[in-house]
Amino acid sequence: MAVPWLRILNAVIGVSNLARVVRARAGSTADPDQLAVAARGGALETRLAGVVVAALREAFDRDHQRLELEREQMAAERQRAERALRIELARQAREQEIGRLRLLAGVAVASWLGTLLFAARLAGGEAAGRMALAGGWLLLLAALAASFVGQAAVTRGLVRADAGDSVASGTAGTLAPWLLVGGLAVIGLGVLLA
Repeated sequence: MAVPWLRILNAVIGVSNLARVVRARAGSTADPDQLAVAARGGALETRLAGVVVAALREAFDRDHQRLELEREQMAAERQRAERALRIELARQAREQEIGRLRLLAGVAVASWLGTLLFAARLAGGEAAGRMALAGGWLLLLAALAASFVGQAAVTRGLVRADAGDSVASGTAGTLAPWLLVGGLAVIGLGVLLA
């Protein structure tokens, strides 16, 4: 809490002026020449006190302005730090989403290549097995494509990133794991049917 120096100084000056007035009234029986000298000295003291008060006010105003400027600078720096933190957290979340989508793409490719082992067995089997293999391959390729589309959406989000943007791989990123699971399930069903 700030000490109200100006009020204290004004009170001290007021008390000294009051004491001077009381002394002047009490000493009114004194010599008129002494009263004139005292009045001139009192006026000089009053002017000097006014100058001191003005100088103190100016110093306190400068200090107040400096403190306000420091507060504003600290607030601006805090806001910059908070914004940088939000941007960093959003960047990390986007990188995690891209990593998840790349993993899905890798699993889709590995699954598609793995089903080539069953292709010879299913190609020589019934039509239902071949259709299940074809449908499963289509679903796996759709999962791969959805993963790539989701990665592109997240990358576009990185390019125009701001602190408030959320991580969005879109519908494609959401559908990619389901298409992958669906494709594997259909191929598994085809293997069972053959």
